[in-house]
Amino acid sequence: MRIFLHPAFILHSRPYRETSVLLELLTHEHGRLSAIAKGVRTSRSQLKSLLQPFTPLLMSWQGKGELMTLIGAEANGCATPLKGDCLLSGLYLNELLMRVLPKFDAQPQLYTNYQNTLLELQGSRLEQKALRLFEKKLLEELGYGIPLNSVAKTLTAFTAENYYRFHPEHGFEHCEADDKADMAVFLGKSLLAIAAEQLQEENCLRDCKRLMRLALAPLLGQRPLQSRKLYLAPANKNEVETE
Repeated sequence: MRIFLHPAFILHSRPYRETSVLLELLTHEHGRLSAIAKGVRTSRSQLKSLLQPFTPLLMSWQGKGELMTLIGAEANGCATPLKGDCLLSGLYLNELLMRVLPKFDAQPQLYTNYQNTLLELQGSRLEQKALRLFEKKLLEELGYGIPLNSVAKTLTAFTAENYYRFHPEHGFEHCEADDKADMAVFLGKSLLAIAAEQLQEENCLRDCKRLMRLALAPLLGQRPLQSRKLYLAPANKNEVETE
């Protein structure tokens, strides 16, 4: 297989052998894939400064099997400058995609959602809503969308004043207000707001974050996210959470 000048972002890179780099890519039509960029760590390489995360690229590669070989790359627009909380959030998005997105599973809409979310993270202040909606759409694209309209067994529509317990395997069930301290229990008002992607109220935004964590947990498994460890580092302990 040989692909020329295809839209892609770099999710992660690490040194490979003496002069090469191993790249994890998110591509528009070919999903997530791994590629080796040979010789880019030498002083003569013209690609060294270009192959950076959050930079829209046109990449060319060839090969078969699990590992492709990069044969060219050029800019496909300006790099997205991310700083502070927004940079940590970008790293979180990249790690999340690497952990839950199968290789070679084409997701053009997910690629567009990722690109648009990076643009929203360009500001000086982290917008939590952008992260939560990306997580919600990611689950939908992977076939794990959360049923946010009704109780699973009875298909009874949510009401704003009632409480519901979330089970990642089969959705929501009605529960009593006495159970609201349970981390898996949500007020109907929040669920209706999340379904409509209306997260202006802080309570709804916090509930959305809690719900996305519960829904993503089975996909992520027991291994902790490295981007979360960065957030928990002393230099960032007073910052806004990125995931």
